[in-house]
Amino acid sequence: MKYRRFGRAGWQVSEIGYGMWGMGGWTGSDDDQSRKSLQRSVDLGCNFFDTAWAYGEGKSEALLGELVRANPTKRLHTATKIPPKNRRWPSRRGFTLDDCFPPDHVREYVHRSLENAGLDSFDVIQLHTWEDAWLDDDRWIAALADLKSQGLFHAVGLSLNRWEPTSGVRAVASGLVDCVQVIYNIFDQNPRDELFPACREHDVAVIARVPFDEGTLTGTLTRASRWPRGDWRNTYFVPENLARSVERAERLKPLVPSGMTMPEMALRFILAEPTVSTIIPGMRKPAHVEANLAASDAGPLDAELLAELTQHRWDREPTEWSQ
Repeated sequence: MKYRRFGRAGWQVSEIGYGMWGMGGWTGSDDDQSRKSLQRSVDLGCNFFDTAWAYGEGKSEALLGELVRANPTKRLHTATKIPPKNRRWPSRRGFTLDDCFPPDHVREYVHRSLENAGLDSFDVIQLHTWEDAWLDDDRWIAALADLKSQGLFHAVGLSLNRWEPTSGVRAVASGLVDCVQVIYNIFDQNPRDELFPACREHDVAVIARVPFDEGTLTGTLTRASRWPRGDWRNTYFVPENLARSVERAERLKPLVPSGMTMPEMALRFILAEPTVSTIIPGMRKPAHVEANLAASDAGPLDAELLAELTQHRWDREPTEWSQ
């Protein structure tokens, strides 16, 4: 495992981290399997773990706390997210700070998350949605600054809307946040345009999420893919999205080099971007952990392949189903 500097916080974090949504909010999760997968990742050098209150209303946070206590000699970096008060993902233009992150709500959920995890502090507290317009109302940062001064967490982060990386550029330039979490993968390359340059200029860490485009870039989805009732993916992969996503993934399959899988290619594409501090694939099985973490040791992609993959950029606009 290779490590990268986490912006101005200065931590050395594993360039492949761990996204914990799947074990808290997706169907088919098994707690014992989740525990084994998490521990396997630690054994292989992973030290950055991203969760949220919304991932099972604290269930995923509890699993993270268990992991930290099970590894008292390891420095594991913990990140969680405060849910918006209106429980609306993504944020929409016109949502106010009082709709999403009034100060009392921020304070309540920092304490709730700490209680769920059984931890004294987190490394990173993130707002789970964001609008740059909220910079004009400083109550959110005042509340976070007060909680941070109490030692309840050590860095402030934002999770940016799907397909709207520019919505955090002003926040990065403000100097108020230490990291941003954003979708970045072979299809979603638009953070390179404005967000990544701003992060480099202001030494803000980047957490790259959704490296496999919710599963599309694993190469395993088909137009007939379906999930159990209640699974979030049924509301994201509506027919028009599923068909277009599968079609684009099919175009990538001929580019996968011999001996490499599509998920490995997807991760190594992201690792070629030095602005990214860590990638947080979701992993619910030890085999997935082993395969994904191995991408760190594999080294950079061939320059010719990397250049070809940049041609598969897919600029998308938020819709009612983009979430």
